[in-house]
Amino acid sequence: MKYLVMCEGPNELEIIRMLLEHDKLVFSEDDLLNLVPYHARQIGNNAAVKTALNLYPGDVQVLRIGDKLSDELKIPRAYKSKIKDIKKYCTKPELEMLLIISENMDSKFEKVKSKISPKTFSKENVVYNRMRYDNSTAFYRDYYGERIDLLVESIKRYKQLKGKHQKDERYLADLLK
Repeated sequence: MKYLVMCEGPNELEIIRMLLEHDKLVFSEDDLLNLVPYHARQIGNNAAVKTALNLYPGDVQVLRIGDKLSDELKIPRAYKSKIKDIKKYCTKPELEMLLIISENMDSKFEKVKSKISPKTFSKENVVYNRMRYDNSTAFYRDYYGERIDLLVESIKRYKQLKGKHQKDERYLADLLK
């Protein structure tokens, strides 16, 4: 069985790539369908995902990663027998919570969270190497690339702080070794 890792956005994809590069996940690139994670919300409208599913003869487990996983994953008829399970790993309210936690600003954010989103808060408060957070994959790569342990610790801390997701949603921390 292979994993089809579907990341909601490019930043989630970058986080997963970095964790894979540093062998921090419970699976390796060898366990992935076509050896890579994908930036995809749905199977049916992603040619790369469909091609990978068509080429792989075995069973597949889908791992969806993102902050808004409320939309149902529609499995095209051609893949219904191949896809054995779907698991959701949620980063809500937003992936920027990892930056806020990494900067030890979670208590500062708690005071204003009813008025401002984590993304906006990060754009206003997070600076690394004289670069202000700009919602780019490059920023995540610069910020965590050489500090992968900080990323891992922030993912774990997020789970401690967050409490409970919906019962069918897991945490990114659940994918860590």
